[in-house]
Amino acid sequence: METLERTLIREKKITEEQLQKVAAQGNSKSIGKRLVEMGYIAEEDMLNIMGRLLNLSYLKLSELEKSSTFSIANIPRLDDRISVKFMKEYKIFPLKIDNNTLTLVMADPLDVSTMDEVRLTTGYDIQVCLSGENEILDAIEKQYGTGATTMERIIGDMSEEEIDLMGGEAEEETEHLKDLASEAPVIKLVNLIITRAVEISASDIHIEPFEGDLKIRYRIDGVLHDVESPPKKLQSAVISRIKIMSKLNIAERRLPQDGRIRFKAMGKNIDMRVSSLPTIYGESIVMRILDRGGVVLELEKLGFPSKELSQFENLISKPYGMLLVTGPTGSGKTTTLYTGLHKINSPDIKVITIEDPVEYQMHGINQIHVKPQIGLTFASGLRSIVRQDPDVIMVGEIRDPETADIAIQSALTGHMVFSTVHTNDAAGAITRLQDMGVESFLMSSALLGVLAQRLVRVICKKCKTPSKMESKMIDEMGIKEGLGSFTIYEGKGCDECSNTGYRGRVVMTSANIIKEKAREQGMKTLREDGWDKVKQGVTSISEVLRVTLEEEL
Repeated sequence: METLERTLIREKKITEEQLQKVAAQGNSKSIGKRLVEMGYIAEEDMLNIMGRLLNLSYLKLSELEKSSTFSIANIPRLDDRISVKFMKEYKIFPLKIDNNTLTLVMADPLDVSTMDEVRLTTGYDIQVCLSGENEILDAIEKQYGTGATTMERIIGDMSEEEIDLMGGEAEEETEHLKDLASEAPVIKLVNLIITRAVEISASDIHIEPFEGDLKIRYRIDGVLHDVESPPKKLQSAVISRIKIMSKLNIAERRLPQDGRIRFKAMGKNIDMRVSSLPTIYGESIVMRILDRGGVVLELEKLGFPSKELSQFENLISKPYGMLLVTGPTGSGKTTTLYTGLHKINSPDIKVITIEDPVEYQMHGINQIHVKPQIGLTFASGLRSIVRQDPDVIMVGEIRDPETADIAIQSALTGHMVFSTVHTNDAAGAITRLQDMGVESFLMSSALLGVLAQRLVRVICKKCKTPSKMESKMIDEMGIKEGLGSFTIYEGKGCDECSNTGYRGRVVMTSANIIKEKAREQGMKTLREDGWDKVKQGVTSISEVLRVTLEEEL
C-alpha cells in the first residue's frame, strides 16, 4: 500500500519541501497531524485521504446530527467505562453499538494502542471511522459535558489569574501582554478566529471593542455577519496577538497602524492586510483576507454576459489606449483587472503594475507597492514605469490629476493602460476625469472603454427554492416584459452557506462610455444585466436591488 506521505505528494496536496520540514521536527505526533498543524493541508483533506488509504469512512459529526436517519438518542453513553478525560485526550467518540461492535470515531486512525484500550475496557469489537479533532471534542461536550464550543474550550484552558491580568493600558502591562499573547491558548484562539473565516470564505474579519463586549464579525459575500466572540476581558490579549503577528507596535494604542500577516490555513497560503484603529473602547482591528489560491483568473467564470465578455476581451488585447473599471469599494474591480492581465500575460509583452497594496502576486508581472511616506506615489511610480519600456501598465486607482494626466499620456504614447475609478456607473467616469482636469480631446483619443460593475451574491445551490415575485420589487426593478415566463429563486439558508441563502458572487456589468448614446446602441444597464441573472436563477431580485440602489433608469 502506498504511504500517506507519497499519496499526498502524488495528489499535489503537499510538496516534498513541506514534507521534509515536517519530518525534521521529529516529535511524537504523526506526520499527518503535523502537516495539518503547520497549515500545509486542510484537516478534512487529510482525513479523507487517510480514510481512502485505510478503507475507513470519514464523518462530519456536526452534519450527522442533522441527518434524518440519525438520532442523538441512539448514541451510547459509555462514560462509566471510558472516562470523558480519556475521550478528550485521545480524541475519540463512541458513536453507536451494533450487536457487539462499537463504532468509534477517531482523529488518529493509526493510534492502535487507544483502540486496544477501548476494546479491553468495553468488551466490544471496534469499528473505526474518522472525524476532525474539533468535531470530536464538540460531540463529547454535547454528549457528556456542558455543550461548550471550541472557542469556549480554549478560553476554559486559561486560568482566571491570567484573564484578570489582561486588562490595563499602563506601559508596564506591555511586556506582560507580549508574553500572554505568545501563550498557547491565546494563539489557538486567534488561529481559530482566522481559520473559521477562511473556512466560510469570508473576505474580512472585524474585531470591534465596545463598552461591554468584544464583537467579531465576518464579511461574507459582501455582507457582515456576527459570529461567536470571546469575552471582553480577552480583548487586550487577542488584539496584542494579532499585532504581534502583523509586526505592529503593541505599545502604540493611540495611532492607527497597518501591517500584514502571512498565514497557512486549510492547506492554503493566506495573506492578510491588517488595520488597527484606536476607538474610545480600545483598538478596532480589520483583517482583509487575500486568498491567493482562491482568485478566479478566468474571465468566463466571473459572470460576464457574452456580449460584454466579447467586448472586454477585444479591448484588453488592444496595443495601446486606456481601459477603466468603475464601481464602489469591494465591487471586484481589481479582480477583473487581474483576470484581464492574466489573459494577456505572455513572454512577448512586459506588464508592470503599481498598486496600493499589491493584493495578489502574479508570476511574470512586475508589481510595485506604493509607499507615499517615502515619496513613491501612483504619479511618481507611474512616471518611472514609463521609462521601463512596458507594453501594459496597470494603475491600481486614478485618484488625483497628476496620475490621471500621466496615465492618459501613457495611453497616447503606445502603452495599454488599465485602471480603476470610483464612480457609480460607466458614464460617470468621463465626468470624474474631467473633474481631474483631463481635456476632452485627450480623453476621446486615449479612452477605449469603461466597464462599470457590481458583485451580486449567488443563490446557494443546496438551499435554492422557488420564490414569488413581489410587485413592489418588480416595480423597483423597472421591468415590464417577460414576467411569469420563468421561475425566480431564493436561498432559504443552510450550513453550506452559513444560513445566508447565498454562496459566492458573480459580476454584473455595464459597459461603454456615454450612457444615453450607449443605451441607444444596445448597452445594458447594471440593473438590466441583474434582471437577466434573476431570470437565469443565479441571484435574487432583492440582491440586484441591493447593489444597484443608486442606478437611475
